Amino acid sequence: MQTLKSSSIFSSFRLLKPNSFIVIQYFSASSSVTVAPNPPLFNYLVKDLNFDEIQAFSISNRFRKVKSLEKTQSAVNFLQSLGFSNAQIASSARLAPQILFADVENVLRPKIKFFQDLGLMEPHIPKFFSMNSTLLTCSLDKKLIPSVQLVKKVLGNNNEDLFKVFSRCNGFIARDSILKLSRNIEYLESCGIVGSQLSMLLRRQPRIFRMRESTLRNLVSRALDMGFSTDSRMLVHAIHTMNCLSEKTFKKKWELLKSCGFSENDCATMFRKAPGLFRVSEEKLKLGIEFFINAAKFNKDIVASNPFLLMYSLEDRVIPRYRVMQIIKSKMLLKKDRSFLYILDQTEIEFLKFISRFTDDVEELLIAYKAHLFPTSSSEEEAT
Repeated sequence: MQTLKSSSIFSSFRLLKPNSFIVIQYFSASSSVTVAPNPPLFNYLVKDLNFDEIQAFSISNRFRKVKSLEKTQSAVNFLQSLGFSNAQIASSARLAPQILFADVENVLRPKIKFFQDLGLMEPHIPKFFSMNSTLLTCSLDKKLIPSVQLVKKVLGNNNEDLFKVFSRCNGFIARDSILKLSRNIEYLESCGIVGSQLSMLLRRQPRIFRMRESTLRNLVSRALDMGFSTDSRMLVHAIHTMNCLSEKTFKKKWELLKSCGFSENDCATMFRKAPGLFRVSEEKLKLGIEFFINAAKFNKDIVASNPFLLMYSLEDRVIPRYRVMQIIKSKMLLKKDRSFLYILDQTEIEFLKFISRFTDDVEELLIAYKAHLFPTSSSEEEAT
């Protein structure tokens, strides 16, 4: 890079156009000037592909020895033939600028075909690779094929889930060694997380599989310290939750439950029975506890023993079913009282079937159940 005065801080820039090329010059507080080291490349990226000047400068600096644009133009033409917009090419190059200089027939085309054979449809290719362009920098035979085979073994050869994993975790496989991925899978399996549980964890939290082995062991150890065991089917859910939350946030949720009257033992019980409870927002937790304790008159012990209650949607499930049960009780339509816990546990189909038994009152019950879906009088007035 040609530098007139050395400086590490760029505060402003301007564009000059000598010899029909755009040349970028940065001016710092110390009046230093840095000229784009590869003006033809910089010019092509900015003028032909609409790259922003900062990104174009960075690429021209990294590939300053590139003399011919032939390979770059060939790569760009290939990407455009697949439907890539200039913005998507720029996004791809931001993660992996080397793809702009890759051989189309020997590098780019075989790798994209590999993912097409896995089920990646042509309309989705630009979006997928603009977010996962680092995959195009990996060796097909040494990295992509064996890594994908390993992941598919966990997912049960479900290619749709494979692409979900990539969409959840940019850089998955591309930035990870096969050995690390394999060891983490083996370690989780040794903890009793196998089959559908292992595939569920991979789909939802692929970053766990990218951890250093020591970090993963520490995560599992924290879950075991909370009272889970390697033969518990809830261990995977505890690992999922504890990986989602910082220790500070986890502790904050714990203290929130205690502030609502639950003991240390209650909090531990609730986490062991429903680890996902700690992923619920503080506001939802507060509203749920207030409803079940104050409105539904549940004892705290009942809530502590059934923490999944606080994970249900108040608006869509709990309150509508509560309204229905209040009507049923007021009209004494049941010969034998039904526990509200039992009612909440029913699926939508089961609950609607339960309502349909009361033929003379079914319309009133359905209106009460779906009332939250109807516009209120105030919203109707606003609409008019």
